[in-house]
Amino acid sequence: MTSILDEIVERKKVEVAEASAAVPLARLEAGLNDAGEIRSFAADLARPPAPRHTNVIAEIKRMSPSAGVIREDFDLVGIAGRYHASGAVAISCLTDETYFGGDLAYLRMIRQAVPLPVLRKDFIIDRYQVAEARIAGADAILLIAECLDDESLIHCHEYASSLGLSVLLEVHSIENLHRVLGLVAIGPEHQTLLGINNRDLTRMQTDLAQTERLLGSLEKSRLDPGSVVSESGITTPADLQRLRSIGVHSVLVGEHLMSQPDPGTALAELLS
Repeated sequence: MTSILDEIVERKKVEVAEASAAVPLARLEAGLNDAGEIRSFAADLARPPAPRHTNVIAEIKRMSPSAGVIREDFDLVGIAGRYHASGAVAISCLTDETYFGGDLAYLRMIRQAVPLPVLRKDFIIDRYQVAEARIAGADAILLIAECLDDESLIHCHEYASSLGLSVLLEVHSIENLHRVLGLVAIGPEHQTLLGINNRDLTRMQTDLAQTERLLGSLEKSRLDPGSVVSESGITTPADLQRLRSIGVHSVLVGEHLMSQPDPGTALAELLS
């Protein structure tokens, strides 16, 4: 049975083919010289926060396949400003148009509005999208292990690193966790953080305990929890405390914040 993730990946293949036919990669890369300075992402997130605090990547997204339209009044620049004022360490922005109502242009708009590093969150399957992200103003990209075979993951990761971009390398399953650790060096010194998605993208079910399960499957020497970002299912200060108790001090929060009357106030309350 085809999952929504399979459907999205197939759509991405079409989008990349169409974009590269219109503007070949070599021509796209010509714009890299004018892309501007990159802000620190991996190092900022890996830096330990003050005691009893958590580093938050606050996400901007209009809609999702599981929730439908999350926010009708979509003032992304205003939301970015409120996130910054409320203590976000970085901002994640969905750029997928078909399923999440995003746009590449949003990256530059957010970057011009706030001094925080910006993550392009999308279903990246090709180095073409990595170049797009750099030119559009991203400081980091998301790579989802469940979407990539070994060769594609390595190529996209290496290309991102060559452009100076940080990488949030996301896994959901224990199998993919061990696979990526055998392929890519994780840690801020490698500009790469490990994202553990508590949402199963094939069934769209969320369980915060997934971060605990995946970290519990590793020998302590294999991965510093400070290089881990827990994603999805985080809604309360108690959730943040639960994650800090296992050494995870960075999270990505999106749907919870975007569904509140004021996302900035919701972030401040989460961090209280």
